[in-house]
Amino acid sequence: MPSSSDNSLSIKTRLEALQERIELTCARYGRNVADVTLIGVSKTKPAEDIVSAHDLGLTHFGENYLQEAVDKIKGLQALNAQWHYIGTIQSNKTRDIAEHFDWVHTVDRMKIGSRLSAQCPQGKTVKVLVQVNIDSDPNKGGCPSSQTATLVHELLEQPNLEIRGLMTILSKDSEPRASYESVAQLASNIGQGLNPEQRKHWNSLSMGMTGDMDEAIAAGATHIRIGTALFGGR
Repeated sequence: MPSSSDNSLSIKTRLEALQERIELTCARYGRNVADVTLIGVSKTKPAEDIVSAHDLGLTHFGENYLQEAVDKIKGLQALNAQWHYIGTIQSNKTRDIAEHFDWVHTVDRMKIGSRLSAQCPQGKTVKVLVQVNIDSDPNKGGCPSSQTATLVHELLEQPNLEIRGLMTILSKDSEPRASYESVAQLASNIGQGLNPEQRKHWNSLSMGMTGDMDEAIAAGATHIRIGTALFGGR
């Protein structure tokens, strides 16, 4: 069994390789590397791995499983970290999500958005991405693309939410570049219908994982969600 120091070294090696890959991809497609945020998807990984990655400069972490995530967040309060909820949202989980997370990527219906806003701790605003089912995959969550603009405008009325953009998880049969470009175009179209104040925050596209991050960056991703390539297999 590898020691914790061995694992820290592995995370360092993987993080450096990821950062190099992001830089090369940004250069290839004319993107500014500062506009791409790497989210370390730390689900099922111990808190020690998150600390190791944070010590190396990573500050954004994504979690799918709520109770596991809350335990980690409580135990790692000393870290200057941004926590992203990227899992499926059940109505009875919104209070804990609103309390503990900075970003929520998977809002796909108004009921969830209104509950998140109503259950936010006093003085807190949650950054929200609307999950869109760009491939119309019945096995994936997300708002249908045809209904996404309407949902965005409804969510903008919620006082404790800051609506930042779109998120997607692709169908396994999709062509990543084309699907990600469709999400980017949808975000652009929605942005044109926002007023100047709303448009100030409408600047985020959460798309791309280990296997297709290059295509996502090429299409305009601002947040890529990386698990295996950073923390290793599960």
